Amino acid sequence: MNEKQPLTMKDIAAQLGVSVATVSRALKNSPNISKKRREMIQQYAREHDYYPNVIAEQLRHSRQKPSQIIGVILPEIVHFYFASILSGIEEKAKERGYRIMVAQSHESYEREVVICESFKKNKVCGIIVSQAKDTEHYDHFLKLVNGGIPLVFYDRICPALNANRVVVDDYQGAYKAVSYMLETGCKRVAFYGSSMNMEISKNRFNGYKDALYHHGLQPEEELIKQCDTRDAAESLTPSMLRMANRPDGFFAINDETAIGILYTAKRMGLRVPDDVAVCGFTDSERAVSCDPMLTTVKQDGHEVGAQAADVLIDLVEGNLSMDHAEKRMVRTSLVVRGTTR
Repeated sequence: MNEKQPLTMKDIAAQLGVSVATVSRALKNSPNISKKRREMIQQYAREHDYYPNVIAEQLRHSRQKPSQIIGVILPEIVHFYFASILSGIEEKAKERGYRIMVAQSHESYEREVVICESFKKNKVCGIIVSQAKDTEHYDHFLKLVNGGIPLVFYDRICPALNANRVVVDDYQGAYKAVSYMLETGCKRVAFYGSSMNMEISKNRFNGYKDALYHHGLQPEEELIKQCDTRDAAESLTPSMLRMANRPDGFFAINDETAIGILYTAKRMGLRVPDDVAVCGFTDSERAVSCDPMLTTVKQDGHEVGAQAADVLIDLVEGNLSMDHAEKRMVRTSLVVRGTTR
């Protein structure tokens, strides 16, 4: 999917055959250009959801910050990873003199749209967001960017926008984990992932797939499932483990799903990791409270949150250009525990 760039005054000028200065004057309702031309430019801007960068204007004409409240959208605060990201955002925001306003999308696109509108009405200085699982339309994000509201994605990015983002190295994390499982004796590793409309799922799947290729194996359709919750894992895994040629390893997109696999295998009388190896992705607190303790890919949510807040505040304060998409990646590491050999 091509990344969609937000509309600029330069784009409007090119489309209408006028100068950027003329567009700027028209949007400020300057009497120095004709009423007809003013209205033509303003109508085009409205039709294409363009709004002047109000925050940038305020920063140019005032020494005071336009707002010191950052909007934060979480898919679900109950998840360890998102809670650790929120902690990182809050600490960094406090350190730099900002406060946060937090809302949960509960994995709902409709709720996400409403939250964006609410944050806009509350005049937050910018928004840090991880999109909902079912988000496939991105006009609400594009309107924020075109309205001059800085936007920073974390974890789940918006593929339709060339936007600011802070993510972990999902591909390398998955590749190293699956490679380790294969190198320690697994022959058939199953993949439990999320919807492929999310970049994290695509990247982790690609890491899984490439690890198989590089170890002389081919991905098998019957071993690749969309399953990203503990309940779903406990429902699906029994049929996987009853297969004639069952998998001897599972790589799951998150720890909760991995723990569902672990306890299902144990209930079925299989030994972990001797009969079945299991690896998750997050390194949550629950990874060390299960028996045996979970091998998993550690992603530093606190660091992701801190960096996302830094990027957002630098955009608000003019230290980063709104015309440039800042893209940062936080490294992952494999934490080997008792569920792998």
